[in-house]
Amino acid sequence: MPEELVTHFKDTYYDSPAGKIAIVTMDNGEDYKKPNSFGFGAMQSLNECMDRIEAQGDVKAMLLTGKVFIFAVGADLTGVPDIKTREQALEIAQNGHKAFKRIMDAPFLTVAAINGASLGGGFEISLYCDYRTISTGVGVLGFPECFLGLVPGWGGTTLTPKLAGPEKALQLIIHNALNNNKMINGKKAFEMGLADRLYEPVDFLDKSIQFVEGLLAGKEKVERPKPDWSNVDALCDQAKAVADSKVHGVSPAPYRAIEIIKKAKDITVDEGFAMEDEALADLIPSPTMQAGAYSFDLTQRRAKRPVGVPEGAPLPIQKVGILGAGLMGSQLALLFLRRLSVPVVIKDIKQEFVDKGMSYISGELNRQAEKGRIDPGRVPWMLNLVEPTLDYADMADCDFIIEAVLEEMPIKKKVLAELENVVKETAILATNTSSLSINEMASDLKHPERVIGFHFFNPVAVMPLLEIIKADKTSDQTLITAFSAGKNIRKKAILVKDAPAFVVNRLLIRSMMETLKLVDEGNDFQEVDQAIFALGTPMPPFMLMSLVGPAIALHTAETLEVAFPDRFQISDNLKELVARKKPGVYGPDGQIDPEVKEFWKQADPPKKSTPEEMRERVSVALTDEAWRMLDEGVVGAPEELDIAMIFGAGYPFYMGGLTKYLDYAGYSEKVKGKKFHPET
Repeated sequence: MPEELVTHFKDTYYDSPAGKIAIVTMDNGEDYKKPNSFGFGAMQSLNECMDRIEAQGDVKAMLLTGKVFIFAVGADLTGVPDIKTREQALEIAQNGHKAFKRIMDAPFLTVAAINGASLGGGFEISLYCDYRTISTGVGVLGFPECFLGLVPGWGGTTLTPKLAGPEKALQLIIHNALNNNKMINGKKAFEMGLADRLYEPVDFLDKSIQFVEGLLAGKEKVERPKPDWSNVDALCDQAKAVADSKVHGVSPAPYRAIEIIKKAKDITVDEGFAMEDEALADLIPSPTMQAGAYSFDLTQRRAKRPVGVPEGAPLPIQKVGILGAGLMGSQLALLFLRRLSVPVVIKDIKQEFVDKGMSYISGELNRQAEKGRIDPGRVPWMLNLVEPTLDYADMADCDFIIEAVLEEMPIKKKVLAELENVVKETAILATNTSSLSINEMASDLKHPERVIGFHFFNPVAVMPLLEIIKADKTSDQTLITAFSAGKNIRKKAILVKDAPAFVVNRLLIRSMMETLKLVDEGNDFQEVDQAIFALGTPMPPFMLMSLVGPAIALHTAETLEVAFPDRFQISDNLKELVARKKPGVYGPDGQIDPEVKEFWKQADPPKKSTPEEMRERVSVALTDEAWRMLDEGVVGAPEELDIAMIFGAGYPFYMGGLTKYLDYAGYSEKVKGKKFHPET
């Protein structure tokens, strides 16, 4: 078990005109990059702090706050893998309630001054106080528990509805958490009634102390609207529908949270806490929560320090070139423009293509300005940084160039060769290919060492993953600079070997091949979609095909069929779907397109599979492909596969990306005779 970085509760005292105030600061001794969290040591420190305050005998109020930029971010999840039994989990739940309740039961006034990031248990502790102030500088506040496979089990599920009503509690705990862990800011928390006063950061602590003094002197009055419980059944039904659409019943956490929120009006605080205890006892040792804690650790730690990248200083990137002004190229130009604020040259072969790309960039910048995400005054300046061109010569002084032309090897090789004759020798040439070989692409160049794969996912602004593909001759300097660029444009980058379709697309296409076989054998599209969706995947497979586009799926599958014909045999029905230029198998009404139903050939007699058999076939196929990729060295470890599937395919935390699920569901041992993660 990793050693806990203990958050200490440090007390100092202020003899105010209204009486003695204990000012308690939560601080783990590190800067804001390592936020305050709560483990066994923190609970012990809180109890000791409360003992010291109560021993003073004359304290009139306590003000609880955090270190600079951080209030607290909740439970320390690093020890979750060591919690194997229900009894261990129950003890943790009860100890948390017991320690926090010292604040609720204190014989003096209590106020939480929420000065910075406040998540999960970090916000829960504030709910035990009589009052709360919050800073406008708080950018992150929320309950991520259901996203991870838990409930806010140290008081949040009970106290939030009692304070602000069931609608706001469900919004925070269910809707926001299951909407990609959406957070709110300090202003929004105040508007929702979660805090009693809103102050600016510059004098936040001073104003909060004055608020305490005002309360003690009777000069400050806090009026809170009575929570509205009139529509609680309908609100809970809506929340359950959201949970059904997001977790499909696979993760029990949101359903347990809804149950407690629904009952919160008619039960005492202690009864609510007892329900939370039971929920945590059931959930913490469960496979979904263990997977959620694993995913959290991956995204918070490992994904921030990509594995396999050499040490060294990156080359400076002061000017970027984008080859291709189509939708992908325009998105890339906008991304680099916004993140790096450097000149961007965007080139294509026709003026109309360049004009269309510039129109997209201008429209998106203005749209972002209208939403308040960009200062409107910066838009003309940013547009002035973009240089549209038809001439390679305008890219001569670019430091980093990405080609985003048609996904055809001859075209990519041609443009890279033409580009190499113009740009300086230190310029890095990146390709946004989704499946083609980087080695082959660079094979005829004078300087193949500066070529690298830079595979983004669509839409570029939304999808966080960046697969950085190292070819055989890619230099360390190129690799270091590419990863530095990925970090600066705020993408989660993983190092990938040059292999067909790389990581995410290879796994998704293997899964798609299996789902197509199921339909070709005689199963209904809807039956297959429903069966596979129930695994917990972000969307049903044929809906995913519509999102990606059958033509793109076919192109990637063709690359994989050439490389691995034994496993990637393309369905003739998919080829026909693309030939007829169908956007997917479903029509606008959500039903199977009649034309698709008519031409799609199925086995005679049909071979029907049960939902369980369908899920098993897809899971076994994914397990087989994942093991093969690891054996081939496509990535260095199962963790990289999971980072890729979480950030590139939207796989949920409670599945543990992919490999953790395959472990706890038993498929890894069934296919390979061992687990991806032997310690679990």
